[in-house]
Amino acid sequence: MTGFPTLLYKEVLRFWKVSFQTVAAPVLSALLYLLVFAHALASHVQVFPGVSYVQFLIPGLAMMAMLQNAFANSSSSIIQSKITGNIVFILLPPMAPVEIFAAYLVAAMVRGLVVGLGVFAATLWLIPIPVAKPLWAIGFAVVGSGMLGVLGIVAGIWSEKFDQLAAFQNFLVMPLTFLAGVFYSVHSLPPFWRGLSRLNPFFYAIDGFRYGFFAQSDVSPWASLAFATATFAALSLLTLQLLRRGYKLRH
Repeated sequence: MTGFPTLLYKEVLRFWKVSFQTVAAPVLSALLYLLVFAHALASHVQVFPGVSYVQFLIPGLAMMAMLQNAFANSSSSIIQSKITGNIVFILLPPMAPVEIFAAYLVAAMVRGLVVGLGVFAATLWLIPIPVAKPLWAIGFAVVGSGMLGVLGIVAGIWSEKFDQLAAFQNFLVMPLTFLAGVFYSVHSLPPFWRGLSRLNPFFYAIDGFRYGFFAQSDVSPWASLAFATATFAALSLLTLQLLRRGYKLRH
């Protein structure tokens, strides 16, 4: 029963030992996005009644940072282990696939949540932001980080070199993140793009997370929670199947 906590400790320590790169750098990136977009659009855009554009941006940027860093943590760990050959030390011990899955997943969620908290801590001095429904915010933070943590495991398993992982991130994760309503409300989009956004699971994570702060959202928070949770569950089942089969892990 020591396999899961040992692997979890190793994964958390792996990113925490270089926290200036894995935590501080994403927080700084989010702040730069906030400063640039707030300066350019704050006086021209108001999305929700009674909510300034800067306030609107902060939860979206925090969730974007959580999603991207949860994905980066699990995917980079697995691809590094595969390329260096030390993945064998994870596969050889008598650990069940669910233990390996849970350790990578929880570590990715921890990094995502730490980065999200860092973004909020760094923006407190800029502008106060209400938290109307904290349980909704916490729930979507956990589900969103978990969803991308699992997707990172899938990407790490599938990729055989860093180029493939970079393609996965640049052509799937980044577009879905930026087109998920971080910087705008989907109600401002033309009907075609609005409908396309409704197929993006990242949109539901961001929109539901924003609901936890303003009690306002583009879609029902229950619908967002159902869609995001269903995506999380489907990806988890897929990942467990890949781990049980040893897909691209055992040669």
